[in-house]
Amino acid sequence: MYLFHEGTSFHSYRFMGAHPRIENGQEGVRFTVWAPNASHVGLAGDWNAWDGSKDSLHKIPETGIWTRFFPGLTVGTLYKYEITGPHQEMFLKADPYAFASELRPATASAVTDLTGYKWSDAAYRRKKSAGYRKPVNIYEMHFGTWRQHEDGSFLTYREMADHLIPYLLDMNYTHVEFMPLAEHPYDLSWGYQGTGFYSLTSRYGSPHDFMYLVDQLHQADIGVLLDWVPAHFAKDAHGLRQFDGGPLYEYEDPSKAEKPGWGTLSFDYSKPEVVSFLISNAIFWMEMYHIDGLRVDAVTSMIRLDFEKEEWQYHPNEQGTLENLEAISFLQQLNKTVFEYYPNALMMAEESSAWPGVTSPAHEGGLGFNYKWNMGWMNDTLSYIEEDFDQRPGKHHLLTFPICYAYSENFALPFSHDEVVHGKKSLLDKCPGSYEQKFAGLRGLLGYQMTQPGKKLLFMGGEFGQFIEWKDQEQLDWLLLDYEAHRQLHTYTASLNKLYKEQRALWELDHDLDGFQWICADDAGQSVVTYLRKSTKPGDTLIVIINFQPQQHERYRIGVPKPGQYEEIFNSDDVLYGGEGRRNNETLKTDKVPWHNQHQSLEVMVPPLGMLVLKKKPPRPRKTTASSKPGTKGTTAANK
Repeated sequence: MYLFHEGTSFHSYRFMGAHPRIENGQEGVRFTVWAPNASHVGLAGDWNAWDGSKDSLHKIPETGIWTRFFPGLTVGTLYKYEITGPHQEMFLKADPYAFASELRPATASAVTDLTGYKWSDAAYRRKKSAGYRKPVNIYEMHFGTWRQHEDGSFLTYREMADHLIPYLLDMNYTHVEFMPLAEHPYDLSWGYQGTGFYSLTSRYGSPHDFMYLVDQLHQADIGVLLDWVPAHFAKDAHGLRQFDGGPLYEYEDPSKAEKPGWGTLSFDYSKPEVVSFLISNAIFWMEMYHIDGLRVDAVTSMIRLDFEKEEWQYHPNEQGTLENLEAISFLQQLNKTVFEYYPNALMMAEESSAWPGVTSPAHEGGLGFNYKWNMGWMNDTLSYIEEDFDQRPGKHHLLTFPICYAYSENFALPFSHDEVVHGKKSLLDKCPGSYEQKFAGLRGLLGYQMTQPGKKLLFMGGEFGQFIEWKDQEQLDWLLLDYEAHRQLHTYTASLNKLYKEQRALWELDHDLDGFQWICADDAGQSVVTYLRKSTKPGDTLIVIINFQPQQHERYRIGVPKPGQYEEIFNSDDVLYGGEGRRNNETLKTDKVPWHNQHQSLEVMVPPLGMLVLKKKPPRPRKTTASSKPGTKGTTAANK
């Protein structure tokens, strides 16, 4: 309790909430809740007709914590806390630390035992690393609308294992990221407006069912990330709002508590007990469910007092600036704690401003994440892609400018759910031109993402060209795979992901300036970019050429760093992918023609809206003669 009130109890879920146990030889459940402003706390459920006046919890003096052991209660018991506030008002609240909840629209908490699942992912967890010099290609998905049963009902966690894992393996993804799975009352909030932060949503099954899914993913060598929302919570009456009759989890100051754009409340990061609650929650998902990392939602809304607010809706901090100082301190403590317990975790910030040092260590004044979503790159890239072809030369800087800050943070490049909903169009429909040109353009866009420095994320449906934007209530349009163009794009994405996994130059130096080099960044007139991706071994170097116009270039000359023979190892215009088959099938030989500040150059055919990857062929091994082999009579001085 001392650590809880200090803000350093990072496993507070081990004693807060409802825990089945044996006390004094009796089986039952101990309930513990923080409600410092309450004048009475009782336990309400079916056994007492939801009247908690007689089943009182005991207040531990000077702690604000109420607790009591109830013999005879078992796993599966539904309950709420009946709280009498400081003004004698009475109301029912779900348990902030509940491990399970009733299926919506019901709102009671459920006694649950998270122990007993036998994990089989030890080998995966032993070899896990943070991924700085490894491929990280994330498939982002909304659990309820990836696939559904024919009657529209959801797949369960266990059913998802049977469908999702083979799919991710076939598509060559390294990680899957689930949009929030903490309990939330409203489906169309997608989980971002939660009420049960420790309660895995009951929509898809039980906690042990989800453990099974994560376990099976790990055994298939697939990492599991979870969208996590410490920025705010829903105002629903049974949730955290005014928990004990006044502001407890939220700020007392409405200008800091209210998030008017979302109709939610911000956590009060100045309260040590709230810090214990939130940091423990991050640790909880990693300890109890073996989650490999968290994508932390809406970081900008946490650290900016003026985020999406009118001038009259906020006021500066005590230093006269607009930073939320306690939120910054919380994030630094969060990341220090997570990495202390889980050094190889992925902690990815969705931070949409140019806030410096998001991925710098906390002890150096940074926020302490190890990855940040590159929202600038995403916005610039999609703004460019949506331009008509004749407008693209004037927008060429949208392709080239992001590299100027690509190494300022450890970035992941996202095409996420937020970009394909609410009238923004699907990735395929953002691309201009004819039906065929849209598919070619999307192949080029995905190829551009995959060959730029930074880890990768793609929202479900983008891999096969979901034509209309995400509907957020129905499953993806899998019927599109009955159509050849979508089926070919699906094959393309799998091949592109495979190329990414196999070519070290596409990920080994993602966060090193030596990993990227422009060959030509300024061919705006033809909307072509050419660049190198490198690894620690010179022989791994790749040349990437992307044409963002629907015109073909028969003999497009590019400078190359070394003389020799080059071969095309990937071409988005392959007929297998829905293209016209305009490929460079012959070996490409360099000429002693200076070009693009290189001493050597070569000519290559570049298809319309095409993406090519070239690689230098290794030199042929020199033949050895009998006289040059060590140990023969003809051994030379050089051999010696």
